[in-house]
Amino acid sequence: MPTVLVTGAGGPAGSSLGRQLADRARDGRTLRTIGVDLDSLDGGPFTDTATVAAAADPAYAPSMRAVVERFRPDLVIPTVQDELPQAAVLADVIAEAAAPRASVVIASARASGLAADKLLTMWTLASAGVPVPVHTAASELPDAAGALAWAGGPVVVKPRVSRGGRGVSVVEKPEDLDWSATDASWIVQGFVDGPEYAPQVYRSPRTGLTTVVVLEKTVLKEGRVGNAADAVRLPDSAVPDVTQIAAATVEALDLVGPVDMDVRRDTAGAPYVLEVNGRFGALSAHAPELLDLVLDEWLGPKP
Repeated sequence: MPTVLVTGAGGPAGSSLGRQLADRARDGRTLRTIGVDLDSLDGGPFTDTATVAAAADPAYAPSMRAVVERFRPDLVIPTVQDELPQAAVLADVIAEAAAPRASVVIASARASGLAADKLLTMWTLASAGVPVPVHTAASELPDAAGALAWAGGPVVVKPRVSRGGRGVSVVEKPEDLDWSATDASWIVQGFVDGPEYAPQVYRSPRTGLTTVVVLEKTVLKEGRVGNAADAVRLPDSAVPDVTQIAAATVEALDLVGPVDMDVRRDTAGAPYVLEVNGRFGALSAHAPELLDLVLDEWLGPKP
């Protein structure tokens, strides 16, 4: 029975993945699933659960290795944004502690690091010619009024390393944000106020071929920004420009495996990439073929 270990199992992305895995079989065999999180998990879709330390805690690597040694998974799927750079560095260590021929579903350390930091993501995409909003570190601007003048309109201010809509503010007037609470760990982007999409992308580590499923966010939890409260899957040919920009994004960052991203149109209809998550996202159940591709390409046959 193949074993799949999912980190961030209590969060939106990890729990969605757990439910999807519960419905999958491999070579006629049910998958054994292990859900890992900071906190103890009761019930849920996983066969078994365990706890690990936070990514910023020095205990993360030892605790993660111990859990992998305990369950000996055939496949490890990280879903926590701020653990991705460290998990990428540790991928070989984790795989060696797991079952024979085990894999960690993650891109290279360089690609994972670029995608995990929103400012580095913007710099990389802009350099590659992928359209992104104007952007800079908050420390480069004197105050909220200066930010509005710099962007020529409203801005979005958010942590460079964060998950979902945590800490995101739309600033339309100088009094909307106490600028003294920001520093170089925050990114400022010009606010793109149009329809928002959540491309669900898979790039093969074997062939480099990219699969893109475009979702349109119909309701946002924070109103104008943040995670989607609801989304619909669009037909394959509905928004070819968004499909193209999503593929160009993963290629520019050299990401492989599952990728979740946010794209918005401006008032003229042009699409811009807002941020990129080098992992499964909370909406991945709308694109079940991504998990099928992961299982096909990363879960090796048993000898």
